[in-house]
Amino acid sequence: MKENFKTRWQITKNWQLIYPIVGILGLAYSSFKLSELFRQENLYLNILFSAVIFFVLLKITLKLFDILETRWKVKQRWHVIRIFIVFAITGSMSLIVTRPIFELIGFVKPNFDMNGWTLVLYYVAKFLLIMPFYTLLLVFFGWVLREYDFFLKFAIKMANRFGLKKFTRQFDTD
Repeated sequence: MKENFKTRWQITKNWQLIYPIVGILGLAYSSFKLSELFRQENLYLNILFSAVIFFVLLKITLKLFDILETRWKVKQRWHVIRIFIVFAITGSMSLIVTRPIFELIGFVKPNFDMNGWTLVLYYVAKFLLIMPFYTLLLVFFGWVLREYDFFLKFAIKMANRFGLKKFTRQFDTD
């Protein structure tokens, strides 16, 4: 079974097994956190919800692998897992890094009248303010996990879509 797994994910060295293990643990943790949305008092129901969410997310993720493996032109399938891990770390870290900055400047929910349009504008502005930090962290964690070239190109493409082509021209490697 171990050899079938290694063959399926094109793992050639044992240290590469760390990525599927971290990916499965991250998916399990995310499933558990999502199951908490149902706020079940019964531990067994929480475990059941977590397991159902885990298997649904696993099916979706495996389907995404087939699509993204060819789109991203990765050399080995386990690279897709590493890329997913970079995205997960970056998303979490960008929120952690920007929270104290937003609190310092007073950009927090209690300071706004939270009705329909104000709530939408608050989240749009928050998204736009987080994006520079997200982009920098994306390239940094891509470098840490040895996917620097992929994430530099990804960050340039993302910045270009935000209309920053004039500023990204100097970094463009294509």
